[in-house]
Amino acid sequence: MSRSLTHSVFALLFTFFGVAGLYVFLSADFLAGVQLLIYVGGILVLLLFGLMLTNRITTVKISQGRVNRFVGGLASLGIFLIIGYVMLTSHWNVVNKPPAEDTIEAIGTALMTNWLLPFEVASLLLLAALMGAAMMARRGDMGGESE
Repeated sequence: MSRSLTHSVFALLFTFFGVAGLYVFLSADFLAGVQLLIYVGGILVLLLFGLMLTNRITTVKISQGRVNRFVGGLASLGIFLIIGYVMLTSHWNVVNKPPAEDTIEAIGTALMTNWLLPFEVASLLLLAALMGAAMMARRGDMGGESE
């Protein structure tokens, strides 16, 4: 556990890259690309911007006791031991299978043929929600209005 929120965000970055790597090893190349684009490229950058904009807020004091660290460390050690036991006692079958076919072409073809209408309806709903959220945020920004 890091006391620095910046270090925690960068640890989350490496976690996202690790999940994308697992998707690559599972031959899910589309999911790996989406993981990198959406989570690393979008959500993590949003967290970093939020962190940079709010780093001057220091009035809130969050206390953490040593009891929570002990319980968390004990739980982590228990999970680590269980995973290690399962890894060491399991019989791992190695299967030589042909390389997986490209999934991106199949997903793209499905999105642009059979699922085109639901895809476009979802994009219009998301656009309307984005415009509504922008209008609500802008309405609170206008200083001249009184309620």
